[in-house]
Amino acid sequence: MIKLKLDDIEFKLREYQDFSWLNNYGKVFFVIDETGSGCISFGIEKENKKYFFKIAGAKTVEAEINEEESIKLLKEAVIKYKDIKHDNLIKYVDSFDYKEFFVVIYEFAEGECLFDYWNFDRYQRTKEITPLIKFKSLSIEKRLNVVEKLFSFFETFIECGYVAVDFYDSSIMYDFENDEVTFCDIDLFRKLPTTNDLGKDYFGTKRLKAPEENILGATIDELTSEFTLGAIIFDMFSNVENIDERYKNGMFIPNNIETFELSKKAYDVLLKATSYDRKNRYNSIKEFCKEFMNAVKVSDKNGK
Repeated sequence: MIKLKLDDIEFKLREYQDFSWLNNYGKVFFVIDETGSGCISFGIEKENKKYFFKIAGAKTVEAEINEEESIKLLKEAVIKYKDIKHDNLIKYVDSFDYKEFFVVIYEFAEGECLFDYWNFDRYQRTKEITPLIKFKSLSIEKRLNVVEKLFSFFETFIECGYVAVDFYDSSIMYDFENDEVTFCDIDLFRKLPTTNDLGKDYFGTKRLKAPEENILGATIDELTSEFTLGAIIFDMFSNVENIDERYKNGMFIPNNIETFELSKKAYDVLLKATSYDRKNRYNSIKEFCKEFMNAVKVSDKNGK
């Protein structure tokens, strides 16, 4: 492993590669160099405009795939950003090949990632004030505003013919100063119809996986995305005390109702959306949204 530096920003690689060409685009002020995707990302500012450069083909230290596969996946991701348009999805600007790299440029979104990506081994075992802890200290109203945008985003990409893959709190950025949310990292989303062709190695964090995301040949569809969304919402409004059990079982396990901040009716709606039996889930994201928001409105009027 070696350490390199651009402007005042240090980053790590397995071996040397030249990134000095990035200075042609402005000053580097931010970097993410530890990802399983094999990509390295830089925040770059020029003339008071900020951009996010995501680069495949880098020899990153935490890569779980080789450079060729990383480039292939990032090129496929560009198609998805062109297909799926939503106000809260990070804005795609341009993409191009450069020497051994493939580069995608997005508008830079202010905010903090709700998954502390620098802290993999100690996730939810730290006393640090992480972005997720800050988010869960926000008012219920502000968090529900994010949930509404999540529902809108999920409905949008389903209508575009996609299913969520590897979408979790890492894909959500919250700007605490302006109370705005941005969704990102839809690189692994798949066109419908699709199936689980990887078995237990199917993409996604084990703590939020649906059962079918562990079964080779299982159907992956809107109901899978419903489960994903339900699991994310569960964690936004309750303490996650079963993290070890989730990792052991390789999938989401509902949180205890005693720590749940919303109504019993809202809890039951989320239980249905995250049912291990697909037949017991809601028929669509829209139906799930309607039932959940109605349950929240009832709790507002009548109390928890």
